Amino acid sequence: MATETLTNHNAAHAGHEHHDAGATKVFGFWIYLMSDCILFASLFATYAVLVNGVAGGPAGKDLFELPFVLVETFVLLFSSITYGMAMIAMNKGLTSQVNRWLGLTFLFGLTFIAMEIYEFHHLIVQGHGPDHSAFLSAFFALVGTHGLHVTGGLIWILIMMIQVARRGLTATNKTRLMCLSLFWHFLDVVWICVFTVVYLMGAL
Repeated sequence: MATETLTNHNAAHAGHEHHDAGATKVFGFWIYLMSDCILFASLFATYAVLVNGVAGGPAGKDLFELPFVLVETFVLLFSSITYGMAMIAMNKGLTSQVNRWLGLTFLFGLTFIAMEIYEFHHLIVQGHGPDHSAFLSAFFALVGTHGLHVTGGLIWILIMMIQVARRGLTATNKTRLMCLSLFWHFLDVVWICVFTVVYLMGAL
């Protein structure tokens, strides 16, 4: 009886330690996101300073196609919804559904990146690359940095799909999925700011 009690106590203690470790990792990831906020704040500030530096070339209202960017925005927002569904499935312990929702999130994110690459290519072909003016340099830097973050998120999603398929919804995988959730939703918030400050205000 005493041995069984000791075993149960050790198991509970180990579970508590793992929970603490997971919470520490999530807290650490919050700190990383705060540093990313500083990065994007710097890029937004740079863009605000250079937005009128068109060097006699076109401004945002001459270049931006709002319907195209609006579709791009909705694609990324839908990816946030599908990731939320993956987290709901995770909390219910539905491994296969987690990977299905992650797969949909990946497809939405990939579509977003493809549209962004098309926009960049279209601008560069027209002679409006980042070397054309200070405004375009700031634009490519801000939007491109967000795109690189989304690309990193897509790679992370693929890795998590493999990990979940191989090992299931372990405590470690759940912690990683929670961190990825924070990262993905953070990118959505940043993009809403980009859409508002760069595209909407630029088109006025």
